[in-house]
Amino acid sequence: MTSPLTDPLATGTHAVEIDGLVQRYHVHGTGPVCVAHSGGPGIDWEYLRMPELERHLTVVYPEPIGSGASDRLPSHPNGYTRARYSQFLGALLDHLGVSEVHLLGHSHGGFVAQYHALHHPERLAGVILYESLPVTGPEHTAETVRQVEAFAARHAGHPGLAEVLAAFQAIPTITDDAAQTAVARGLFPAYFADYWGREQEFAPIRAAVRATYVSGLDEDLSPIVFDDRAGLGKVTVPTLVLAGRHDFICGVRWAEELHTLVPGSELVVLENSGHFGHIEEPEAFTAAVTRFVTAAR
Repeated sequence: MTSPLTDPLATGTHAVEIDGLVQRYHVHGTGPVCVAHSGGPGIDWEYLRMPELERHLTVVYPEPIGSGASDRLPSHPNGYTRARYSQFLGALLDHLGVSEVHLLGHSHGGFVAQYHALHHPERLAGVILYESLPVTGPEHTAETVRQVEAFAARHAGHPGLAEVLAAFQAIPTITDDAAQTAVARGLFPAYFADYWGREQEFAPIRAAVRATYVSGLDEDLSPIVFDDRAGLGKVTVPTLVLAGRHDFICGVRWAEELHTLVPGSELVVLENSGHFGHIEEPEAFTAAVTRFVTAAR
């Protein structure tokens, strides 16, 4: 494993070789170490940058394999299972050389974080499931469709709604990076509690979104779905479940279920956020995470 910087936790951009593939990661901030695994899969990591949190924690942002400047699997765009992401995550933790870290996973990164907490808890001081889910597949899809319909009803007549709905309908047709990026940007307003009310603030973030096409299939071309509900009672790592009240895709229904299933977990709902509480309510988000990290330590 190699990195251009001598100290693996020095501020800046690093590269580490894992199983013959290069994964990049970025270090910012000061304090206890928190590894922040971004979502998608395939969304470039920058959207998860958390400057307020970096005032309290040393935040390590991996560029998950298959996205950004990190290498692609030989089976790309297939094969990006949670087990594979967890494998790279474990190797990164070894490279960092820290006895314990907190692991924050956002959205799909939350799916990876809870998998890692279930299967490889030994290096974790705590886990933050930020907009995560206990189950994917038909049940989650049906709930997402209901939430999109509710979003459409709330914003009926808004000139931007048609673009959001068109992007949602285009999801099954994605086959390349350009289409993945276009859909991610098209859906962006639906991920916020009030995107159009704060459009001047959020539009530059939307324009900067970049994404890599990841198929959602394993190497055998079977859909990657999971149901962790039977196993979450075995999580032994201190856990914070964090969700925005207005998130249409990983919302409070799922956060409450995670909280019920994970023993001793803490639940925090950000009342004025959707999927991106670190952007919409950075102070409340930062307070919840730093309080949890301090208590866990």
